[in-house]
Amino acid sequence: MNQVLETIKKRSSTRGYTTEPLTEEELNILLQAGLQAPTAANKQELHFTVLSGSHPILMELEEEKNRLREITSPPHNFYYEAPTVVVISADSTFKWGTLDAGIAVENMALAAESLGLGNLIIGCILDAMTGEKKEYFSKALKLPPSYEYKIAIAFGHKAVAKEPHSYNADAQITRL
Repeated sequence: MNQVLETIKKRSSTRGYTTEPLTEEELNILLQAGLQAPTAANKQELHFTVLSGSHPILMELEEEKNRLREITSPPHNFYYEAPTVVVISADSTFKWGTLDAGIAVENMALAAESLGLGNLIIGCILDAMTGEKKEYFSKALKLPPSYEYKIAIAFGHKAVAKEPHSYNADAQITRL
């Protein structure tokens, strides 16, 4: 089987990481994969904010997410203690930014899998990033003016193994 298809088949969400940080080379490969993603009208409007897993703003996001969801003590934070988190934002005036961010995050997830790294695509902080503290979090994450959160992804070395999800092609595909 072709390498790309094999990588797609093997990729799953990682919910447990070692404390080993990514190398600068690994991080650069992942960021380049995101930057190389196609964007509508080739606008290239995406912005990538890179954080270490110990960055204090991540815990503030966790607290706000939990407050909004009325969760008192989750077993893990939203990025499962990954050593690196990348927040992807896009120009709020460009209607295709959310779609472009989704394409970029998938490129990055597949690149991580191809490097043997774990990854977790993160949407659960959307309410925190778009709620009453939107300006605060946007400023803390240094999002460019008029940009807003679209999606995030955690990266690290896998501490747990997980099988890729199953699916029901008969129920999910309609051929006309």
